[in-house]
Parts: sequence; structure tokens; C-alpha cells
Amino acid sequence: MPVIQQKPTSNARRQMSIADFSMLTKKRPEKGLTKGKKRISGRNNLGRVTVRHRGGGHKRLLRQIDFKQTDKQGIIGRVAAIEYDPNRSAYIALVHYIDGEKRYMLACEELKVDDEVVCGERTKVKPGNRMCLLHVPVGYRIFNIELQIGRGGKIVRSAGASAVLVGFDAPFAIIQLPSGEMRKVRQECYASIGTVSNPDHHLISIGKAGRNRWFGKKPQVLGKSMNAVDHPHGGGEGHSPIGLKYPKTPWGKHALGVKTRRPHRPNNELIIRRRIKKKAKK
Repeated sequence: MPVIQQKPTSNARRQMSIADFSMLTKKRPEKGLTKGKKRISGRNNLGRVTVRHRGGGHKRLLRQIDFKQTDKQGIIGRVAAIEYDPNRSAYIALVHYIDGEKRYMLACEELKVDDEVVCGERTKVKPGNRMCLLHVPVGYRIFNIELQIGRGGKIVRSAGASAVLVGFDAPFAIIQLPSGEMRKVRQECYASIGTVSNPDHHLISIGKAGRNRWFGKKPQVLGKSMNAVDHPHGGGEGHSPIGLKYPKTPWGKHALGVKTRRPHRPNNELIIRRRIKKKAKK
């Protein structure tokens, strides 16, 4: 999927690029597979802001996507359309099953209209099909992977992402995630074959601040630019230093070098190798 560079009719559009949606075959979503999406703007049930910098944005319809597909085992489905989903970076596929039901699923990169897809414990290994990890050949790329049996795909679902099945250590399958992390997953879990669609998503340049507001993202401001009542870094004359030994969060806790992962998570023992951290550019 190529990326379209906008004509420089203004300073903002000079840097802006958008996705080429020519591969999409349907504009309007399937009415029976959509529902309204309530906006919470980062607020909890009491109306208090618990996640900052969220709010506004364009209206969205929530597409009901089938991340499991296990209740359709052995039933062949035909891809009727490839569609855009405003709630995720990847594209979705509208599938018509031979029993008359319609469902949405995550589209893989190689999937096209009129292709046949099927979910089964052991089925043909081709892009778009979903099967048990136990029967996937070693070295194949997979996505939409279950972490718990029967709970549906939870990881490797963003645009252009894929994991690699490295091997087996009964009763586990060993997979390498896009981050470089190597972990064990029960070999009875299901995964889809292939790579998630829209691999050029990371090449898109937002171009202007207003476009982020369309996504429901509010601007972030440095703490040192705030008043002292609003942030520990605030106050002082002009753009002065923070005046502290170490940076703090807006709530006074250490902001750098603090481990946030729970040390005694049950699935820590399933991680063979941690993710590869990218070094900061100097």
C-alpha cells in the first residue's frame, strides 16, 4: 500500500502524508456488525479525568470483530470486502460464511476479495486461515495470537505486525514477538497465518497538530511550562530548569528509571527473553 504525499498548499500540508485507500473495496460498514461507541475522554465512572490528553475527535462506529473464529471451525468463508476501521491501524475483512452468517476479521497482507478462509484445529497453511499453534509449521509468520485457550486473539494485531513460531517445548509453543521478546504460549492456542495488513502505516506523517485532534488526542505540555500548582516542575521565570534532583510525575513520583512491570506476574515465567530495547538517538 503506497503512501500519498500531499501537495504543499500550506505549511502543514507540506509535511502531511495519507494512506492510499485504493485497495479498499467497500466504503460503508456492514450495518448489522456495527454499534455506537461511547466517548469517555479518559474519564472514570465518576467523571474524573484518569488518563490525560484525551478528548474530542471524530465520531466513530465500533466494528464487531471476531478475534476467536473457533465457533466457525470447518466452515468456509469468502472474503466479500476489505474495509477501513477507524478504531485500529490495520484493515478488516468482511467474510461471508457458507452457512449465511457475516463477520468481520482482521485482514492479513495477502488477503484479497473472493479468497476463501477457514478456521480449524488443523487446516491448510495459507494466509488468512486460523489454526491451532500445534499444527503450524515452524518458521511461519502468525498474528492475532491467543494467550489463553479460548479467549481469542490478544497480541500481534496492529498494522504490519507478525510473530514467528520458533519451535515447541511441550506443552508450549515458542514464539518470537515483533518486539524481539521470546515467550511460551500453550500449543492449544489459536493463531492466524500471515502478516497483518497495512504494513506502510508507520510511514504516514501526521503533518499538523489539528489532525491529532481528529484522533481524539489533546496536546501535551512540558511540566516546566506549567504553574507550580499544576506540576512539580512548574513555576519559575521563563523556561527555567525543573529545580529538582530528579524529574517527577504530575503526582510527585519518580518519572525516570522506575520499573512499572509487576515483579510477580504469573506469566513472567513464560517469557524466555525480554524485548529488545531500542537505543535513544543522540
